Amino acid sequence: LPSMRTPAEMIVGLVLCPCGLLLTLTGTLAPSWRQVSLVPDQPMDVVWEQGIWDICRERQSTHDRLCGQADELGYFEQVPVRVAQGLMPSSLVVTLVGLVVAALGVRCWQPEPRHLVAGVAGLVLLLSGLMSLVPSSWYTQELWALPAPPGSTLTVGYSLVLSYLGSCLEILGGLALALSFHHCCKER
Repeated sequence: LPSMRTPAEMIVGLVLCPCGLLLTLTGTLAPSWRQVSLVPDQPMDVVWEQGIWDICRERQSTHDRLCGQADELGYFEQVPVRVAQGLMPSSLVVTLVGLVVAALGVRCWQPEPRHLVAGVAGLVLLLSGLMSLVPSSWYTQELWALPAPPGSTLTVGYSLVLSYLGSCLEILGGLALALSFHHCCKER
């Protein structure tokens, strides 16, 4: 008799990967990979938030925020930013493809899950997690080397943290789904 239970590793993969997708999407779109504060010739409460697509200026005392600031220092021309602009959206697309394949493999109107398909989906999702982890790690490594006004203070922004967390969740979820290969090998 076929078991109607979905294996635990598939459930873990299908929970972690969509969560990772949401975090990576937020990290990709939100303009706060790096915060620049205490900028010379600016009020003390002004913070510049630099993302991979936009630069925003916020006055923290009044919460006045203005995005679309000019890139006077060549921030967007830096290699880690350009790599993030390419790999982060690519990672999102690969994650969506992996989730569709995972849905087909995990159950998709079949009495038994397709372990081989779920395992392949796990490898695709593992790849997507690595694709977003690379630019997040590289950006973090180069955070203080990227152009900033002299004398300003640099800190990690929340978008970079979300990108890291999303990448890790996708990698863990992909690894969990890749464990489905074990069942596939047992059946043969």
